[in-house]
Amino acid sequence: MEATLAALRRDGMSEDEAAALAAGAARFHGMPFRASTPTFRHYEVEGLEPCRVSRRFPAFSITGPACALNCRHCQAGILAPMIPATSPADLDRLARQGIERDGMAGFLLSGGSNKRNEVPFERWLPVVKALKRDHPHLEIAVHTGLADARRAGLLADAGIDVAMLDIIGDDETVRQVYNLDRPAADFAASLHELLAAGLRTVPHVVVGLHFGQLKGEARALRTIADSAADTIIIVVVMPAFAAPGAFVQPGLAETARLFVQARALLDGRRLLLGCARPHGRDRLHYDVCALLAGFDGVAYPAEGVTELARELGRPADQIMACCGLAAGCRAAA
Repeated sequence: MEATLAALRRDGMSEDEAAALAAGAARFHGMPFRASTPTFRHYEVEGLEPCRVSRRFPAFSITGPACALNCRHCQAGILAPMIPATSPADLDRLARQGIERDGMAGFLLSGGSNKRNEVPFERWLPVVKALKRDHPHLEIAVHTGLADARRAGLLADAGIDVAMLDIIGDDETVRQVYNLDRPAADFAASLHELLAAGLRTVPHVVVGLHFGQLKGEARALRTIADSAADTIIIVVVMPAFAAPGAFVQPGLAETARLFVQARALLDGRRLLLGCARPHGRDRLHYDVCALLAGFDGVAYPAEGVTELARELGRPADQIMACCGLAAGCRAAA
């Protein structure tokens, strides 16, 4: 543990902050820790079952690599590795092939947004409904974008398992980063509509969304805390996806403070660090801070994080599916 704390101090955290974070971790002794490793990409670290790209739990994009909104923090980069399913027939064929040939357990349905930050999934939902009818075991997560009562009702009728959307807490960030002329209140309203439709909804908060600065994250967390959402995913902005020099890396110390704040606000709910976050040493440090702050799990944890969880008295397991799903394909860990 001392080596871990020394590494955090070298990365800009004060000695007192690092010590307080480590001391607080004792409160989470015995709390299970989950490593989520969906088969979107190859992943291999000590202590966990290797995860290789497969159709076991793929991600489909209904717009291929295209996104009309083209947010400045992503520039559609998140869509690039997804499997294009640009017609309902494509999705039906790919999903049924995956079930038959690869034992597909579920999938993420995503896609680029229109200019109103709505993912135009309506034409694909009859396929989703038929897949759920024919294969009730399938776990289907959907990146919804903003949703009104009508769109939320369509998703509920299709029988999806999880709705996922970002919650933004600052109007200026919505305009300047999302290129979107809608208020932050529309994100809170979408969360309300999805939950009101009876959908299990997993909101996301992006740390550093305002060009690497922390601006509306605390408000976003309060919005979620006031809702009935039982699982929350935090991710960290990835400057590599943005135009060169447009974003800075969110500071480790202030990110750790936000993690602690999130755990306190969302006590008793599943709090997870999602797969979108920087790579390399920064990834390791964010992961360690999430673990010490009492997060319930981390997607694709960096080398050594699962072992540290066990050292801290937290039993660890592994799920080869999106971290926001409640079940999934477990692997011994």
